[in-house]
Amino acid sequence: MTSGWMRVLLIAAGTLCVALGVIGIFLPLMPTTVFLLLAAACYARSSDRFHQKLVNHRILGVYIRNSRNGGGMPRRAKAITLVLLWASIGATMVWTAHSWWLRLILLAIAAGVTAHVVRLPAPRPVPAPEQVTP
Repeated sequence: MTSGWMRVLLIAAGTLCVALGVIGIFLPLMPTTVFLLLAAACYARSSDRFHQKLVNHRILGVYIRNSRNGGGMPRRAKAITLVLLWASIGATMVWTAHSWWLRLILLAIAAGVTAHVVRLPAPRPVPAPEQVTP
């Protein structure tokens, strides 16, 4: 366990990382998993109660558990991520980026993020145990 001030700082940093991770769910270029893993690390060193709440959270905990066990990103999450990514980049290119070089940079960023997301492994479905009939 850490000292009192360090514990407070780690809890504050973990809470900030959770907030940034939640924002990252909705903003395509903002990472979600990285911030949630940082929050889990901060909470693991400062508050077992916060750590358990985060890891066992029905929505946020999935990101942490998938990252820890190498499960990757579910196909549905990939699809949503890519649709939001291209919609936001496309809107930015049309309505705010007026120079061709800025549009080219945005296009390159979107292509790079797309390549990264597509290469992430998808979790494999767990086969159901076979039923033995008497």
